[in-house]
Amino acid sequence: MTNAALSQWSIDREIVMSRVIDAPRDLVFEAWSDPKHLPQWFGPKGFEIETFEIDVRVGGVWRFNMIGPDGTVYPNRMRFLRIERPSLMEMDHGVDQDDDPGMFRFTITFAEQANGKTVLMMRQLAASTEQRDGMIGFGAVEYGYQTLDKLAAYVGGLKK
Repeated sequence: MTNAALSQWSIDREIVMSRVIDAPRDLVFEAWSDPKHLPQWFGPKGFEIETFEIDVRVGGVWRFNMIGPDGTVYPNRMRFLRIERPSLMEMDHGVDQDDDPGMFRFTITFAEQANGKTVLMMRQLAASTEQRDGMIGFGAVEYGYQTLDKLAAYVGGLKK
């Protein structure tokens, strides 16, 4: 079920995004790791989440549809591989099917700044440079930053 290419990191197959979020690291991590929070903000601007199963633990799975503003349904599955509270999460992400050839590895680090803000680094690793280029062409960077914008707004509301 695991693509061997995803077990070896290579910068020619990765997409990296980062964002400073005006919230404490524990809160940002909770928004990513708590099943009551994650579906509330995840996905690009205008997308809604329909969850079928969510088990945020090592070996756990989140199966969900992302529903676009035009009604298009995108079936998704995330398998959680590593969770190191409150600094790191790693998962495989793809469509909701076994042996998805388009699956990619997703690593998120959470670093605490002295001013109480969090530096979130999101790295996506594709199985090939062609897959990575296709992800970029599809809008992975733009959609990734929209997702981080939604996260920042969501945790901003939680900390009040």
